[in-house]
Amino acid sequence: MFAHDSSPAARSGTWLSRWEPEDAGFWASFGKRQAWLTLIITTACLTMAFITWFLVSALVVRLPQIGFQFTGSQLFWLAAMPGLAGGTLRLIHMFLVPIYGTRHVVSLSTLSLLIPLVGWFYAVQNPATPYWVLMVLAFLAGLGGGNFSSFMPSTSMFFPKRLQGTALAIQAGIGNFGVSVVQFVTPWVIGFALLGGMAWVGEPQTMTRAGVQSQVWLQNAPLVMIPFVAVFGITAWIFLKSIPVTANFREQFDIFRFGNTWAQTSLYIMTFGAFSGLSATFPLLIRSIYGAYEGAPDPLAWAFYGPLIGSASRVIAGPISDKLGGARVTHWAGLGMLACAGLVAWIVTGADSLASFPMFVAGMLALFFFAGVGNASTFKQMPMLFPPRQAGGVIGFTAAIAAYGPFLFGMLFAWSFDAFQSAAPVFWGLAAFFAFNVALNWWLYARRNAPFPC
Repeated sequence: MFAHDSSPAARSGTWLSRWEPEDAGFWASFGKRQAWLTLIITTACLTMAFITWFLVSALVVRLPQIGFQFTGSQLFWLAAMPGLAGGTLRLIHMFLVPIYGTRHVVSLSTLSLLIPLVGWFYAVQNPATPYWVLMVLAFLAGLGGGNFSSFMPSTSMFFPKRLQGTALAIQAGIGNFGVSVVQFVTPWVIGFALLGGMAWVGEPQTMTRAGVQSQVWLQNAPLVMIPFVAVFGITAWIFLKSIPVTANFREQFDIFRFGNTWAQTSLYIMTFGAFSGLSATFPLLIRSIYGAYEGAPDPLAWAFYGPLIGSASRVIAGPISDKLGGARVTHWAGLGMLACAGLVAWIVTGADSLASFPMFVAGMLALFFFAGVGNASTFKQMPMLFPPRQAGGVIGFTAAIAAYGPFLFGMLFAWSFDAFQSAAPVFWGLAAFFAFNVALNWWLYARRNAPFPC
C-alpha cells in the first residue's frame, strides 16, 4: 500500500495526495480510471518515442541511394548511435519519476523528441551534410530510447500487482509497434510530396536503386511525426498526474544491493536487448547478406515484420504471464530464442544466393516472436520480486542496460562482416548467451523449489 503524502507538492495540481491501487475501494472509485487514462496517454507518447528512436534505422538504408557517400561500417555506426544514446539516457530516466513525477517527465521528454525530428528533416535534404552531423542527430534520436526507463516504472506504480503484467505488456508492446510503424511508413511516405509540394517542405531527392531512378522526399519520414509528437506531449501535460511515491537520487540506489536486480538485467538483455538490437539492424542485415544478388529484396519491405511480430507477442504474453507466472513464460521464451538463434546462424553460414532468404526471414521472425514473449514475462517477474518503488527502479535500470542493444548489435555486425564477411559469428554468440540465461532463469525462478519463484 502506498502511503499518504501531505507535503505541499502533493496538494498541487500535479501531484495526487493519495494513491493506493491495492485497496479495492480506492481502485474502483478513482484509481482504475486514473491508471488507465495514464496508460493510454503514456503509451501514445511511448509509441512516438520508439518511432523517433528507430527513425535512423529506416533512413540509413536509403542514404547511399540518394547520394550520401558512406561505407557499410559507417552505416552500421549510424544505426548504432541511437542505441548508445538510448541506453545512456535511460540510466538518467530511471531516477526521474520519483523526483519530478509522471506529468513533468512524460510531457517534457515527449516534446524533446522534436529536436531530432526537426534535425533529420533538414539533414537528409542535402547529401553534402557532414557525417559527424548525422552522427550527432543519430545520437539525439536516442532521446526516444531514453523515455522507456521513466514511462514504464511510472506505469508499474499506477497498477495493482495482479494487473502489472498486463499493463506493462500493453504499454511496452504497443510502444514497440513504433519500430514497425516507422519502418513501414517510411518507404510509403517518402514517395510523394506532402502538403501539395509547398516550398518549405523541401525539394525531392533522386534515388537510384537497382539502376532505376525515382524521386523521393526522404524528409517526409520525420516530418509526418512532428505534429503527433507535439499533440501527445501537450496532452500529457494537460491530463497526467503524478502519484505520491517519491525518493531522492541517493535513495534509489538501494536496488543495486540485490542479486535479483542483476539477474533480471541479464534476462532483459536477452529479451529486449535482442529485440531492439535486431530491430535496428534487420534492414542492414538484409542489405548486407542478400543485397548483392540480382533481384535483391528491398530491406524495408521485410524489416518491419520483425518488430511488428515482437510487439504483438509482447502484448499477448502479458496476460498469459499474469496467469501462468513470469518465470515459466520466460523459460519457454528463452528456449525458443536459443533455437532460433542457432537456426539463423546455420542459415547465414551457407547463404550464397537468394534461395535461403525465405528461411532467413522465417528464422528472424520466430526470433522476434520469442523475444517479444520474453519482454512481457520478464516485466511480470520484476514487480513480483520487489516492492513498488524498487520494482520501478529495477524496471528502469534493466531497460536502460538492454537499450544498448542497437549500439551493441550494430558494432558486433560491423565487426563480424569486416572480419568474417558473415553475420554467423554474432548469432552463434547470441545462442550461447541465450543458453546461459535460460539456465539462470530456471535455477533462480522457474524450477520447483526455486529460491525466488515469480
